[in-house]
Amino acid sequence: MLHDAIIVGGGFAGLAAALQLARARRKVLVLDAGLPRNRFAAHSHGVLGHDGKPGSQLLAEARQQLAVYPSAQMVGGTVTRAEARDGSFGVELDGGARWFTGRRLLLAGGVSDVLPDLPGLRERWGSSVFHCPYCHGYEVGGGPIGVLGVSAMAVHQALLLADWGDVTLFTQRSLPVSQEDAAALGRRRVRIEPVPVVALEGPAPVLDNVVLEDGRRVPLKALLVGTQVRMASPLAETLGCAFDETPLGAIVRTDAWKLSSVPGVYAAGDMARAPHSITFAMADGMSAGVGLHMSLVMQEAHGAA
Repeated sequence: MLHDAIIVGGGFAGLAAALQLARARRKVLVLDAGLPRNRFAAHSHGVLGHDGKPGSQLLAEARQQLAVYPSAQMVGGTVTRAEARDGSFGVELDGGARWFTGRRLLLAGGVSDVLPDLPGLRERWGSSVFHCPYCHGYEVGGGPIGVLGVSAMAVHQALLLADWGDVTLFTQRSLPVSQEDAAALGRRRVRIEPVPVVALEGPAPVLDNVVLEDGRRVPLKALLVGTQVRMASPLAETLGCAFDETPLGAIVRTDAWKLSSVPGVYAAGDMARAPHSITFAMADGMSAGVGLHMSLVMQEAHGAA
């Protein structure tokens, strides 16, 4: 079967796009590896109408709603290859176990977080160690919070996070803090600690304190780590998509309707925008679904790509 669209990634962006295409009565196939980025967090916050629900529940409900549409199909598995071929796209699943073709291709496979190599950090990721104050800050409930200086965004993050608690910025001896930055941090009552964090302690996933290189222990309830991200899949690169650099890492370059630099290839969600959240991903996916549908209509009406 030649699908109107193949969507690689069944997360919030991919499903939002699929819903628009299914409602346009287009044949849409969603291929999903079942590894959403937010699987480490027990609950999702800041999602209008769904605040506090587990992300897994939101995705399950979305899949159930999409399944109602007869022109939509979901298949589990990992896409291992994609290629353009004679005006359409071929997609290989699980190393050649299955092969699918579509007129358009939407990449929505997301990104992976590159975590610092600190003892005790990984087992707290998505709980007392988090990357988004808007998603997790309120639940900290105030008190001592840290920001780990792993990127140039750390000063900005510390300034923001001061609305959620008493913040210490750990510069790890590598984060430059200008006099202007130091003054701004002081006005926000952010403490600057130059001695590096070397470990996290407490009954995981709870965080009690961080251990510094000089042996001191700093009590903390939570630690914000503004991770760098990388593409969860090499598909965008192998297809020849252009990328843009952001403070969080590279993202796929797209236009307003989420068309990449490669004709017929769209990209949406965390891999094609910054910053990241469920709500942003859903809006991105809707833009991609509508843009992709309009391109199909224009091709059928005028022969345009």
